[in-house]
Amino acid sequence: MASSFEARVVEALAGIRNPRLDNDLLSAGMIRDLSVTDAGGVSFTFLLAPEDPATLVRQARAAVQAIDGVRRDEIKITVTNPAGPARTTHQPPSAPPVPPAGAAPTPSEQPNLGRIIAVSSGKGGVGKSTVAVNMAVALAQDGARVGVMDADIYGPNIPRMFGVFEKPPVIGGKIQPLEAHGVKLMSLGFLVERDAPAIWRGPIIMKIVTQFLKDVDWGELDYFLVDLPPGTGDAQLSLVQATQVSGAIIVTTPQEMAVGDALRGAKMFERVGVPVIGVVENMSAFVDPETGHRLELFSSGGGQRLAEEIGAPLLGSVPLQPRMAELADAGQPILIASPDSPAATSLRDIAGQLRRKTAGRSAALPILRN
Repeated sequence: MASSFEARVVEALAGIRNPRLDNDLLSAGMIRDLSVTDAGGVSFTFLLAPEDPATLVRQARAAVQAIDGVRRDEIKITVTNPAGPARTTHQPPSAPPVPPAGAAPTPSEQPNLGRIIAVSSGKGGVGKSTVAVNMAVALAQDGARVGVMDADIYGPNIPRMFGVFEKPPVIGGKIQPLEAHGVKLMSLGFLVERDAPAIWRGPIIMKIVTQFLKDVDWGELDYFLVDLPPGTGDAQLSLVQATQVSGAIIVTTPQEMAVGDALRGAKMFERVGVPVIGVVENMSAFVDPETGHRLELFSSGGGQRLAEEIGAPLLGSVPLQPRMAELADAGQPILIASPDSPAATSLRDIAGQLRRKTAGRSAALPILRN
């Protein structure tokens, strides 16, 4: 049994390439002292130079975890700089992993958050928050335990879109998330004045993201949706460095300018080892309810082109909906205010796609493209 395990572990590690060396981990000599037990334990030393991407360690762990029969709690990876001392990435809970000098911290696992899904866009104004909010509501209506973290530090819209504005209480040193429509919520908008400018550098953003992940009493969740700011900045990097992100959903509109920006966002997730679950095309068209005539006000086909370019599925296209923006401003997601409308139907289908694509997979593992 151990030999079978070992062959699969070797195959999994050989499938990961170091872009700096343009070679796989085994051929590059980065894996040493590999040991596999018939009880599902795996341990090895990972030689990670300061100039190597720190995400390689995460990719290696995820690849090993994905092997049937391997026990997640019996994986021990000792990370070492070839020219420096070793650090272990698997220690007792009271002693968190210590990253090697010069490398980014290894993301921590938070199984209580369930599947952590980043909702991202390349540019603002494409309806990313609208998609995140309504997917969360749809998942909650389907019986899932759902939380939404508003990581859009510069423009937190989650409070207004859910119609919740009070400050969250703190009990036992833990911030208590607010709740609306069956969804647990946390946003900087709950903590600062509405007109307070967010003039913060990277370290502050990292601190806020980490605090929202670890100092909020989320309880046990099935899905944890993170509404990210547009672009590929500090909030995105802080999230993937702080925790194990299961996958990303990229939101775009049909026109080429939005698609080009969204492509950069998708490539960013690919580079840091977070798989893209799929693409959502928002504002796809308006269908006149009286004549049935379809008006493509923002061009067409951009979501499908983006999906094909990054090798991910198009999860769905959300049509333009009269009064949808007005309802969002009033704290009424379209799934609540007009559940039978075309936009609500599409968003519910997209949430169903997300659920199917993540069903039966470990919350901390990358999601395979179907």
